[in-house]
Amino acid sequence: NPVSHNDAFEYPRTPKDIDWTEQHYPNLEGGNAIQAPNVLDVGCGFGGLTLALATLLPKDLILGMEIRAKVTEYVRLRIAACRKESPGKYQNCSVLRSNSMKYLVNFFAKSSIDKIFFCFPDPHFKKKNHGRRIISNILLTEYAYVLKPGVGKLYCITDVKELHEWHVAKCDAHPMFERITGKDLEEDPCVGAMKVETEEGKKVERAGSEKYYALYRRINNEEVPSVDAEKFFS
Repeated sequence: NPVSHNDAFEYPRTPKDIDWTEQHYPNLEGGNAIQAPNVLDVGCGFGGLTLALATLLPKDLILGMEIRAKVTEYVRLRIAACRKESPGKYQNCSVLRSNSMKYLVNFFAKSSIDKIFFCFPDPHFKKKNHGRRIISNILLTEYAYVLKPGVGKLYCITDVKELHEWHVAKCDAHPMFERITGKDLEEDPCVGAMKVETEEGKKVERAGSEKYYALYRRINNEEVPSVDAEKFFS
């Protein structure tokens, strides 16, 4: 339960208080200029997309975020095994157990993230649980805060049409996001990876079910429309 107060998580007071290289990326080669994660796989599950992004985006630092302790440990061991089997590879990916709905801004500085993925999140079908959905008006503002203006991208995919419509409605309505469609959507290599590399996506594929996905750009601050009191309360 992402809104529960019964599970305690350690988190830094500010993003400056965490050393990513020591625990997560200790063996980066070539003097990687990036010292903190800039690509997030939120709710990474068993790590399929996290690992795929590590090879697809070799110059970026990928971080899978997962709330479940046993699943997080599985992904940690999986990454360690991949590093051992393929020396020099997968050094740019790691996993962190945390609740991104509560502590995202404690880990990541303003305008520090290039891409953020939400793949097959829990639909929370009951209306009373819609506040637990990973994409909402309030959380989109946090995602806009950590994404780089003008270039930051938000990726989302699900096999639940109603949830996809929710994602699109919330993102379309948010003043800091602009939808990417057509050729720019379909030719984005990360969209292709998102569709086929997650364990949940592979299960959907085997079942022959439909996948619904969308891609949004975090617009430049100068493009954000002004909001006065009349618009705010309308």
